[in-house]
Amino acid sequence: MSIYAVLGMGSIAKRHLKNLRFLYPDADIYVVSSSGKNLNLPEGANAVVSLEELIKLKPTYVIIASPAPYHTDAAKLLLQNRVPVLIEKPLSSDSADAAKFLEFVSSKDYPSVAVGYCLRFLPSALAVKAFLETDGLGTIYNVSSIVGQYLPGWRADKSYKDSVSAKKELGGGALLELSHELDYLMWLLGSVTLQHSWLRTTAELGLEVEEIADLVLTTESGVHITVHLDFIQKSTQRKCEFIGEKGRLVWDLLANTVIIIDATTTKVIYADTQYDKNTMYLDMLKTFSAAEHNGMQELATISSSLKVVQLIDAAKKTNKGRIIS
Repeated sequence: MSIYAVLGMGSIAKRHLKNLRFLYPDADIYVVSSSGKNLNLPEGANAVVSLEELIKLKPTYVIIASPAPYHTDAAKLLLQNRVPVLIEKPLSSDSADAAKFLEFVSSKDYPSVAVGYCLRFLPSALAVKAFLETDGLGTIYNVSSIVGQYLPGWRADKSYKDSVSAKKELGGGALLELSHELDYLMWLLGSVTLQHSWLRTTAELGLEVEEIADLVLTTESGVHITVHLDFIQKSTQRKCEFIGEKGRLVWDLLANTVIIIDATTTKVIYADTQYDKNTMYLDMLKTFSAAEHNGMQELATISSSLKVVQLIDAAKKTNKGRIIS
């Protein structure tokens, strides 16, 4: 009998639990409460167990979906006991902690470990990557990435002020919660350098973490990138545009479309507006399950995920050019 598990009981943990049950209908699937206090049995799980009890069961792999500050400690314990681990993004809420974890996983031949940046498995994302790799835009000059979603509308089962997204001590804030954009930009364009950051809160939401983040980044080849992340847009949007010598590539992540526009034509590179977004989560789990034999493929590595956390830390420290606490 195969055994799988999810550490955490929040909304993303429940999605992973549901997907594990779909992929492995006959498996035993366990849940670990990250706080150790929630013993309510989620739908689809066989039992709620402690992390120590789970390790004794020797699961095939574990998904860590607890709050970000607790990711690496649990991952270390599992890996030391030869259990493969998929860590929900971000890798950590602190770059020093993330760097120590990279040292840890590099010190021995541990089982598979990756970070769950699921947008890499969105078909339109793969279409963008393939197009850029064929030099479809020629030299890229500018990139603009934007995501905005109204935080009070994210989860209907609790007040937004009680959510992980709103709490600094649990790794909240727009930068960590919406770090997918930072991951896919480096996945597509390579390493980036932070040039400017401007982080804000609003009277509307009244949080202690940043609700709006605007960054300016550059690549080694000189691409100028602007990034906007926010918790305040009432109508969700998620887009990325690339301006190059051969035209403009418009990627709409919500519509799952990619369009190239040049001087005379507009051409659809990819479009599947009826795509079920949960499929990218399933594809990510399938890829991780086969990683030992097929390699990481599009999975985010610990090394690449550390760069995301380092970028976020840098943005927080140099907000508007000033060092902040």
